[in-house]
Amino acid sequence: MYGQEKIKPYDTAGEKGEQVELMFDNIAPSYDILNHRLSWDIDRSWRRKAIDALAPFKPQHILDVATGTGDFAILAARMLHPRSLIGIDISEGMMNIGRNKVEHEQLADVISFKKDDCLNLSFDDNSFDAVTAAFGIRNFQNLDRGLSEMHRVLKPGAHLSIVELTTPISFPMKQLFAIYSRIVLPLYGRLVSNDRSAYDYLNRTIAAFPQGEEMMTILAKAGFKRTSFKRLTFGICTMYFAEK
Repeated sequence: MYGQEKIKPYDTAGEKGEQVELMFDNIAPSYDILNHRLSWDIDRSWRRKAIDALAPFKPQHILDVATGTGDFAILAARMLHPRSLIGIDISEGMMNIGRNKVEHEQLADVISFKKDDCLNLSFDDNSFDAVTAAFGIRNFQNLDRGLSEMHRVLKPGAHLSIVELTTPISFPMKQLFAIYSRIVLPLYGRLVSNDRSAYDYLNRTIAAFPQGEEMMTILAKAGFKRTSFKRLTFGICTMYFAEK
């Protein structure tokens, strides 16, 4: 078990997955505002880089895991022009916001949303040309199982592209990020979202989540090959790319 799998949003009984669903339903109305403000809007460029990595392969059928409010799905549809893109999440509250965005962007003919369990995906083997995930895999109750499922539904030779928040490793960004993530992020998140636990939880999972070379080993264990990673914005975010 990895460190972040032991961390739950709330100090109550129940499995992590159930609590994560409740947390995201609670913060859904304020999630986009907080996400962009707390990253100074840099999160948009991180998503773009993950999509750029897929562009040479022209994926036509894409699965976006932990799609949230659909920002990654919408940007991928605009940049990659796939025939279909399915966004899955455990939070209907988040996806309902995503559905409204997709209607507004007139992308309903390409993007659809479905509540699904990332540890037991409802799709057949070898179904997708690409699987993506932005800022979601550290919330998996079982990271190995989630990555194995993502591998299973990919077609042979297809690609996985992930961006995830990580802890910087170099001075002085490591020290500055520690102050920001431990004080500013949870305090501001608490004020805007009215959820006292959510952004403290998110901060603790960032610190506990395996990154860099360790993630390469974890991806290989899930069956992926040609794994690579690139630290973005001084290591605040990391992009992972792999092939089935």
